[in-house]
Amino acid sequence: MSIKPFHIAIPDADLDDLRERLARTRWSGEIPGQGWTRGVPVDYLKGLADYWANDYDWRKAEARLNEFPQFTTEIDGQDIHFAHVRSANPDATPLLLLHDWPGSFVQFVDVIEPLSQDFHVIAADTPGVGFSGPLTGPGWNTGKIAGAFVEMMDRLGYDRYGVQGGGGGAWIAIEMGRQAPERVIGVHLNGLVTFPSDDPADFADLTEAEQERLARLQNFRDDMMGFNAIQSTRPQTLAYGLHDSPTGQLAWVVEKFKEWTDAAAELPEDAVDRDHLLTNVSLYWFTGTAGSSANLYYEMAHDPSAWAPKERGTVPTGVAVALSTDVAIRRFAERDSNVTHWAEFERGGNFLSLEQPEALVGDVRAFFAALR
Repeated sequence: MSIKPFHIAIPDADLDDLRERLARTRWSGEIPGQGWTRGVPVDYLKGLADYWANDYDWRKAEARLNEFPQFTTEIDGQDIHFAHVRSANPDATPLLLLHDWPGSFVQFVDVIEPLSQDFHVIAADTPGVGFSGPLTGPGWNTGKIAGAFVEMMDRLGYDRYGVQGGGGGAWIAIEMGRQAPERVIGVHLNGLVTFPSDDPADFADLTEAEQERLARLQNFRDDMMGFNAIQSTRPQTLAYGLHDSPTGQLAWVVEKFKEWTDAAAELPEDAVDRDHLLTNVSLYWFTGTAGSSANLYYEMAHDPSAWAPKERGTVPTGVAVALSTDVAIRRFAERDSNVTHWAEFERGGNFLSLEQPEALVGDVRAFFAALR
């Protein structure tokens, strides 16, 4: 049950190896004039890979991440890594931040400090991702991950706490509320995906905005047929390419930042700072967790309880919705959770902590202030 201090220190040899591999990329051709419709365009990826190899400064990013006190603890044979920044207020509410794939605790670099004015902030890497990986065994589905985070918070001495999760992190946050409703005081979500049931009444009287989000949900499902199909069925086969080629891994991750950030952003770096994006990709590369993170999708797809009917959550739940991109529909969210707070933002996407950090911080503060 020990908690060990952790410090990021990537060897120089790993940096040299990355640059060499990027320089030796064997570039694929492409059908001209297709843009992003078939995946990441070659010219765009060449430019980003060149910047990663020659201009991006990992040591600067590493120093920035090491400004946050970091730790690891082992639960069920799996290391879990997290940053832990205590508020100057000893009575502050603990707040656990959970990321989505293909993110990491890097997603929270711009929100940890401002949130620590009001909360004891814990920003964790999901088991199997970044410094929490690679996975040491099977079975790490949403329920098991949620249980591990409940245990982690107990080890930190926090009996009552809040949870904030985006995208896939939202599902883990919701599950933590179900598993430990006596401990979780509230769950704040962004990038939430809500689904209609088979009841035709779910489609009655939808507003124009809700109909638009439902159409986006269909596009999201089509997108899931790509990356999700292979990660949930053959993650080990995919792992060889991503683990061996930094350019391949870069393309695999950056496509999701293109698809899941603000719809008004022409390029991923129009929504998310380019260096933050590359720090996140670098973390996957240096820790060798691209394949490990893909296995998380396999676990979810082969979890019999994942889509089984569940009782409505009782923990107070706040939802932040980016109007330009998100698919969440309030009536569906309220069917499944005790929604007490609903906020809508004109701009943003799935990675709200990187895209609109000030808006996210403000909404988290407002939600938990009402609970306190």
